[in-house]
Amino acid sequence: MIVKVRVIPNCEDNEVVSRIGSVLRVKVCADPSDLKVNVVLKEYLAEFFEVPAKMVNIIRGAKGREKTVEIVGKTEEELKSFLDSIP
Repeated sequence: MIVKVRVIPNCEDNEVVSRIGSVLRVKVCADPSDLKVNVVLKEYLAEFFEVPAKMVNIIRGAKGREKTVEIVGKTEEELKSFLDSIP
């Protein structure tokens, strides 16, 4: 499944804030000046979607706040059920 993500850096906790259409807004507790944001984002999304971290890949936008992320390891229906649980 391909998901668009808008990253909000420098937050206290990692969390999915909301979903606007097909775009997830995700807070991460990492400084945007280094690429650690990508590592934290991948680990958090893996935890959120209950897949191994190696199953989450940033395919576009590694240096920006708008990212395109590919998540594999579960069926489309299972991943969509996680997305539907987001307000």
